[in-house]
Amino acid sequence: MIFRYITIITFTLFCLLRSAAADFSQIRFHNEQTDTTRINQLLTECMSKGFKNPGDRVGWLARQLEGTPYVAHTLEGDKEMLTVNLDELDCTTFVDNVIALALTVGERRQSWRDYVYNLERIRYRGGSINGYPSRLHYFSDWVVDNTHRDNVKEVTSRFPKATTQDKTIDFMSSNRELYPAMADSITFEGIKNMEIGYRRHRFPYLKARDTYDKTSKPLYHEGDIVAFTTKTLGLDVAHLALIIIENGEPKFIHASQSAGKVVIVKDDWADFFKRNRQFTGMRVVRLQD
Repeated sequence: MIFRYITIITFTLFCLLRSAAADFSQIRFHNEQTDTTRINQLLTECMSKGFKNPGDRVGWLARQLEGTPYVAHTLEGDKEMLTVNLDELDCTTFVDNVIALALTVGERRQSWRDYVYNLERIRYRGGSINGYPSRLHYFSDWVVDNTHRDNVKEVTSRFPKATTQDKTIDFMSSNRELYPAMADSITFEGIKNMEIGYRRHRFPYLKARDTYDKTSKPLYHEGDIVAFTTKTLGLDVAHLALIIIENGEPKFIHASQSAGKVVIVKDDWADFFKRNRQFTGMRVVRLQD
């Protein structure tokens, strides 16, 4: 009887927290009617596929967004709000939208309200929006926070040629003028305080030449998140993509600034890294159920 009451109380608290996360006052839609309709359609159709593996859900959903126009800075505004926009994507919003959709399907839920809950859950520290500094701006911060809450798992170290890099991550505070929100001194201090935890931050990565050799390629899974490490001072990762498997070969699908839309990279990876010499390699992260 006691266990039954505890279960009821736990479920009630979960529902209250979930509804609070979907507070309309904190949501900024690009187009509320089309956004919510499309989200519901994607969730319903993906669920009907019966995917058991979270990576398969990620891969299917990523393909549905192929061709979506690339637009940067859609999360920015006078006030930090939970932005819902599937019509315009950059590399980060492409990945976090797909992951939020996949998490929602994994919960066997088909409502845009549940997607909104999961979008906040992965985009913000502790799963809760609380101003600009609460957004997980750096990929390393995103991985640490979402791993702690069992949303994802970094698998880079499983690759035979994985190595590590130590890097101080402070690009935002060092380039304050690039971020209008940081004109506010309290916001700026919030970002600086977060960056303190990432001084000489050690993270695993695969060097560019080791991402596509014969020992690595078989280890990629459909739906893996890949984060491209960079030479840029103070920055850990410069670009995000997802992996889909086509004819047994891993391919990148990403929101490409140069292509102006979400595309599947048809070239082999050696050519991709030659064209993008600012990328030193990449990290691999996998969605958890």
